[in-house]
Amino acid sequence: MLRNKKVPSMVKDPQLIKVRRAQMVKGAVRLFIDKGFHRTTTREIAKEAGFSIGTLYEYIGAKEDILYLVCDDIYLEVSKRLKKQLSKEGSALERLKLAIHSYFQIVDDMSDEVLVMYQEVKALPKESLQYVLQKEKEMASILEEIIRECVEANELNVKGDEVNLLAHNILVQGQMWTFRRWALRKQYTLEQYIDWQTDLLLKGKG
Repeated sequence: MLRNKKVPSMVKDPQLIKVRRAQMVKGAVRLFIDKGFHRTTTREIAKEAGFSIGTLYEYIGAKEDILYLVCDDIYLEVSKRLKKQLSKEGSALERLKLAIHSYFQIVDDMSDEVLVMYQEVKALPKESLQYVLQKEKEMASILEEIIRECVEANELNVKGDEVNLLAHNILVQGQMWTFRRWALRKQYTLEQYIDWQTDLLLKGKG
């Protein structure tokens, strides 16, 4: 199993590290969207975040670390919210629908981060890229677990490899809200998008 990458820091205060890195990520995402990862300098990121280049390097070791932090923040939030549906009461199908809603809501909340992650993830070093891809599989596996509970409860008619495919379809349709936001957000509210995509994803599987 791949371990969580440890981003180097000269600062020992965990809370301060969390705050400074959040500022760093927020500023970097804006720049990555406007200029791309490779054309953005660490000096520009420091300025956008509101501190000096020297301060920036107290919390990271290289520019790639910031992109890694963006990716990791997304996966941690997604995993946290999806796993809540594994222990909740109610039917398995109700929990699957809530999981879909939670995931789509996260994509909306973190739409800039999601866009940057998928546009620039190729810039990560090999080890970090493998970690990010592993996290993607883990998100799918959480959804698979809920889908299988639906199947076992006879609430969904999904067989074999279709379980894995449905989980990945849910992930992709959520991401589409970000990738096609220039068009979709002109036509649909988030709630409309979630309701209609949920119906399409589960149509004919009941």
